[in-house]
Order: sequence, then structure tokens, then C-alpha cells
Amino acid sequence: MLEKRTTDNSLYFEDLEVGQVYRSPARTLTEADLTMFSMLSGDWNQVHADAEYMEDRGGRLLHGALGIAVLTGLMDRAGWFAQSAIAMTGLDDWKFLTPLRIGDTVTVEMEILSCRKVSAGDKGFVDRRFTLFNQHGEKAQQGRSGLLIQLADSSR
Repeated sequence: MLEKRTTDNSLYFEDLEVGQVYRSPARTLTEADLTMFSMLSGDWNQVHADAEYMEDRGGRLLHGALGIAVLTGLMDRAGWFAQSAIAMTGLDDWKFLTPLRIGDTVTVEMEILSCRKVSAGDKGFVDRRFTLFNQHGEKAQQGRSGLLIQLADSSR
């Protein structure tokens, strides 16, 4: 029988400081990603689904919301908050800066903007700026997201 091993690489409130920047692993966006997201969302707009229509426009575009979904997946893959997250509190000031296309390879950069304990003192709130970069180092998407997070001593 194989031994089950778990590793907690999670960042907890006490691990975070304003100005810290973290970078995720990379992920290449595929035709399957576009198709599955179109099926899930029901958004078959011609900019996503019609290769002939988009041929002279650089090719089909992936959905902006797909970029956000991939960002959260890359964050999970990095393990930053795998055990420490309580709840994401929202997305703020989100911008779609450069279109995402099939074949783009993206990474996420997370910058810690602020950290404070909540009034009860039993958890923290972290404001983070996320930037989704393509393989050319161009900013594809950027915005902020708050997070309620466990304190280290309450989780270990």
C-alpha cells in the first residue's frame, strides 16, 4: 500500500507582508479550454467560436472570464492558500488588457497590497493584486482580490 503524503505549502496571515510578490507556474491555453469554457458558460460568440470570422483578426479569443478561472487554478497549483484560505471576498478593478488566444502560455503574479487582522482577531484579511501575463511578458489581465485567511497558530 502506498503511503499518502500531504504537504502544506500554504501561506498564512503571519507569512505575508506588504510588497511581497509571488509567481505561479505556467500553463498553456488550449483549444479544449476554449471549447469547454464555451460549453460551461453558453457563450459561443463569434469571437470565440468562429475561426473564419477571426482569421484576419489574429485568431479566436478566449473568454475574459476564462482568464480569471485559469488564474485561480494557477494560484491553487502554486499552493499559496491551499490550506489557509477561508474565503475570497471579491474581485475589484479587474481589467482585460491583452486578449488571450489559443496557444498562449500564462503565469500569475500576486502582490500583497495590505494585511490586517479582522476585528475578532481570529483571522486576517489580505488585499492582493493579481496580474496574468502571457508568454511575451505582456499583462493580459489585472485586478485586485481580497482574501480572508487563517492565522498560522489557529491552523497548525
